[in-house]
Amino acid sequence: MNTEDNRSHQEDPANRARLRWRSRRGLLENDLILTRFLDAHETELTDEEVDALTRLLDLSDNALMDLVLARSEPEGELDLPHVHALLGRLRRA
Repeated sequence: MNTEDNRSHQEDPANRARLRWRSRRGLLENDLILTRFLDAHETELTDEEVDALTRLLDLSDNALMDLVLARSEPEGELDLPHVHALLGRLRRA
């Protein structure tokens, strides 16, 4: 395995830029929430939190907004403790 594959999110500027780019959403409300969250917390995110955010970013804008606004809760593959924890942080942001 390539050693670059083992680099944490915080150690790799390309990973950080990619996460920020993926956080740009078509739905303005999502874009604002995610951008503000990253502006405030990006440098302190753990790899587990980055994994949770990446999973959330795979959702459609409407599904993501429903989770952030607590209109729904994570189900299936998203029903993981670290996803719930990150959602809690996003909801308080």
